[in-house]
Amino acid sequence: MSTEPESGPLEEPTDDVALVEQLALSYETIRTQLGRVIVGQEAVVEQLLTGMFCNGHCILEGVPGLAKTMLISTLSRLLSLSFSRIQFTPDLMPSDITGTEVIEEDRSTGTRSLRFVKGPIFANVVLADEINRTPPKTQAALLEAMQENQVTTGGFPHKLPRPFFVLATQNPIEQEGTYPLPEAQLDRFMYKVLVDYPAEEEEFQIVKTTTSTRDVKLQRTLGAEDVLALQRIVRRVPCADHVIRYAMRLPRSTRVGKGDVPDFVREYVAWGAGPRASQYLVLAGKARAILKGRYYVATEDIRAVAHPVLRHRVLTNFNAEAAGVSADDIIDQLIDSLPADESAAMDEAMAKRVFASESPEA
Repeated sequence: MSTEPESGPLEEPTDDVALVEQLALSYETIRTQLGRVIVGQEAVVEQLLTGMFCNGHCILEGVPGLAKTMLISTLSRLLSLSFSRIQFTPDLMPSDITGTEVIEEDRSTGTRSLRFVKGPIFANVVLADEINRTPPKTQAALLEAMQENQVTTGGFPHKLPRPFFVLATQNPIEQEGTYPLPEAQLDRFMYKVLVDYPAEEEEFQIVKTTTSTRDVKLQRTLGAEDVLALQRIVRRVPCADHVIRYAMRLPRSTRVGKGDVPDFVREYVAWGAGPRASQYLVLAGKARAILKGRYYVATEDIRAVAHPVLRHRVLTNFNAEAAGVSADDIIDQLIDSLPADESAAMDEAMAKRVFASESPEA
């Protein structure tokens, strides 16, 4: 079965407004193209794309056999990004990820020198498959790459290609022989995306299409330069003060012992989300607005991204475990208990003018 994309470069956009309008159309094309390989998972696709356009990294959690690897590799091909898959195992060493220095000898002069051989992390999209199966020392090898977009070996930094995304997967049902990610490293991931079982009709289509002969050709939709341009303009999307304050209230309401928090948070939360959660809520809201073809962030966008941003930053306690209350349940209650000021919504035409005025070409 061939899944090689056909070449189809997009026309160069003339300004940021045109790029946003083009992206809204391209997003539908991406969903259509992915639908030829991946059945369902629309919410997962949206979350992965918003994460990419925010220059953020994601953890995908789901049981085996839900096409997590296929989804990521297919998405990278649609975006014309280089792809690398690293299978994390207990014996994986940091140098197996980042690369290593080897000694080379010049036969003509007999002199020896060190040459850096790049590891699989030198790709636009890095799939860290089953990241919780490797020891903390190897997991930590990703920290510098994720935060600084570089790796350091022998005292010399080596820049990673741009754009650069780490998309990690982990299996939630197997605990034996695993090394859970520490909270500090989990916080480096913008999103924790839950990949759930397909619906009955979706599973029927999966079984039908994967057990027959087919030849799927995909069309490239965006390129690396388009992704980098979108990462730059996402930060210029207007976000009203009341939306920023609403985004801040969600993480702040999870911090037990810090101000006035709801009773259910005091009962079920051991540790709340930090300021990075507020930053990611706003950035993700901006990216989602762009995907929807809007030029401003609404509280609806913040609510839509609240679960993947907060679920790995809200740590539940023993009471929650005993009562069967998950982090997602707490986030649901937070959203219900914190009404938004919809009357202060930004006017679409005004937001477009503000966005256009902040463009470097304006």
